Amino acid sequence: MACRSSCCCGSGPINEDNARFLLLALFIIVYLLCGAAVFSALEQPKEREAKERWAQRFEHFSQKYNLSKKELNNFLRNYEEANVAGIRVDTIRPRWDFTGAFYFVGTVVSTIGKMELRGNDISQSAQLSFRRMLIEF
Repeated sequence: MACRSSCCCGSGPINEDNARFLLLALFIIVYLLCGAAVFSALEQPKEREAKERWAQRFEHFSQKYNLSKKELNNFLRNYEEANVAGIRVDTIRPRWDFTGAFYFVGTVVSTIGKMELRGNDISQSAQLSFRRMLIEF
């Protein structure tokens, strides 16, 4: 970058490009801090209420069915692990049947790495798309 003022870039006042960058960085940081404050102010009371409701339900359930809190916690942890692994309580259809897998692959191929998949012609683009699919999986 060339100096736009009569001073030397290494010493003296900050140049215009660096000043713009610093102002933009400062603006982004202030914007993020304000957004975090607003989001926290809006969501934190709801989270507390939900946590209190859950504690009441948990207590009521453990008393109603005569379960210790430790046993119930262990059961719920196991349920969460199964849910994360993709196991569903309802047996309507499996998550990874052919239709679900086809939808997933279509989403991945259509959204990941679009800017990197440009070849000079259609055959190069197809080859790059195929290679990208192999890399992603």
